[in-house]
Amino acid sequence: MGRIYDGLPIAEGIAFAQIRLVRWGVPPVPHRMIPDEEVDVEVARLDEALISAQARLHDLQASTRARLGSMEARIFDPQLLMLEDADLVEGARRYIRENRLTAARAVEWRVLELQAMWIRTSNPMVLDRVNDLEDVLVRVLHSLMGLPEPGDIAGDGGPAIVVARTLTPSLAVQMDPGVVLGIATDLGTRTSHWAILARSLEIPSVGGLVDVSRRVETGEEAILDGRIGRIVVVPDERDRAVYRERRVQIQEWQEELSEIIREDAVTLDGQPVALRANLDIPAEASRAREHGAEGIGLFRTEFLVVGRDSLPEEEEQYDAYRQVVDAFPNRAVVIRTYDLGGDKFPMFLRTPVEANPFLGWRAIRVCLDNLDLFRPQLRAILRATAHGDVRIMIPLVNDVAEIVQVRELLADEEEAFRRDGIPFYGGYKLGCLIETPAAALEAVELARHCDFFSVGTNDLVQYTLAVDRSNARLADLYNPFHPAVVRQLNHVSRAARAAGIEVAVCGEMASNPIGAFLILGLDIGSLSVAWPSLPEMRRMIRSVRAVDARAAARKALAASTSRDVTEELVAGIGTGVDLAAFSGRWSLSVT
Repeated sequence: MGRIYDGLPIAEGIAFAQIRLVRWGVPPVPHRMIPDEEVDVEVARLDEALISAQARLHDLQASTRARLGSMEARIFDPQLLMLEDADLVEGARRYIRENRLTAARAVEWRVLELQAMWIRTSNPMVLDRVNDLEDVLVRVLHSLMGLPEPGDIAGDGGPAIVVARTLTPSLAVQMDPGVVLGIATDLGTRTSHWAILARSLEIPSVGGLVDVSRRVETGEEAILDGRIGRIVVVPDERDRAVYRERRVQIQEWQEELSEIIREDAVTLDGQPVALRANLDIPAEASRAREHGAEGIGLFRTEFLVVGRDSLPEEEEQYDAYRQVVDAFPNRAVVIRTYDLGGDKFPMFLRTPVEANPFLGWRAIRVCLDNLDLFRPQLRAILRATAHGDVRIMIPLVNDVAEIVQVRELLADEEEAFRRDGIPFYGGYKLGCLIETPAAALEAVELARHCDFFSVGTNDLVQYTLAVDRSNARLADLYNPFHPAVVRQLNHVSRAARAAGIEVAVCGEMASNPIGAFLILGLDIGSLSVAWPSLPEMRRMIRSVRAVDARAAARKALAASTSRDVTEELVAGIGTGVDLAAFSGRWSLSVT
């Protein structure tokens, strides 16, 4: 068996290629003092380099807009703003004038100061901002020092899996998917700027691998699976066979896509299932529709604010929501309000220093404390309700009072809309994302105030088991089939059905065949998964019986260990589904 490294899934797909290590970074800058008569010359050189960097970024932004779309092109806005930021520019000029430093040394010192300040005073996961600043520094230094344009990762031009500590937007956007077959990085999450670009380029990618760039060598053979977040280095023949078969199946599904999407998501005994998609950016809506999505079960909206220096305008938000709603006429589009905090904080928010940011100031707590941020989003979503079945979902709800506060804010905006003659649909639905044990245990009361539930199993498992799901060292402890998780899912489902409201699951568990089988058995009739997983989940649903799922779920609820839970589910699913055909981490662990 090859060396296996597990991280975070960034972009779907499987890649076979040799590794190409990319060690981009800040070039060494000689320390040199300049005489008084060269000060003005160095300041002028700095200004020219800043202008040159701006011009190059504008070119990259324009080519990105033409190639991928306006949303992806906006990723370069933070860097353009940095090149005009007085803290950076005036600080560097001051070092030239007062300390007689060269322009290169001055800008390097100032950037290092800003990076240290941001890391010390902001949320620990402000890495995107630091990453953008480093990208700016590299570009300016290359101009000042007469070095070639940064960004050549093509190497010898042969196909490769690029491995790096992290990537920058300007590196990612220049990648040729015909050469770069996969990406693996030590750092990065799905919301990282390079990750968004990688998905748009359809390059299979994995992030959060901790130190993989120090554990592999250029030229080593590797297999990368972006669906589960895994890279297998120096794979053996069994590894190759498993992933070759998986890739063949994906290709077959692609060829059969038009046939698959016409099939109803109905179990063998006639139980219909609402099969929806999760979206990170509006541009993914068309791909989700092509893959058979019956609506959007989770539209993440953080792309509108993360990495920005200013609040997004209401009109910009409305346009983004409208784009997705127009792609799904007469279908549900569930828009999650800003789930900020933890690993996602925009630059314009003053972020507290927190020892445990994922247990701190995040999600609905941030929004209710920042109405200048929250009200425009609510207004934009309300305007979008005039064009389709738009539903509003509140993340990390623990208390009924949070839902009540949101309803009051919405009522205020509705009144203003009626007064101003702004169209909206008054029958929209407001629901909450069940992500904590507190919310699951409070489900009966929450159901009295919500129009629907959606269960975010990723966080529910993490908070229930006190296991950081991004910590590779704890991967064996992160188990969605723990009896405590199964019983909470059952409790939420029963509370929702008793109240007559819909309940869905939008976490990774819904795209795992065993997890989906359990969910169906708990009478949860709506699944929302990453759009590339839609065809296989549709086939899985059509291969099982709901009555078998319910029987297996009853046995799983009585089980005392995670192993017993999975054994009951595997036995219940029987031979109707080839579990080995699924590359999910959990399914492979029980077959």
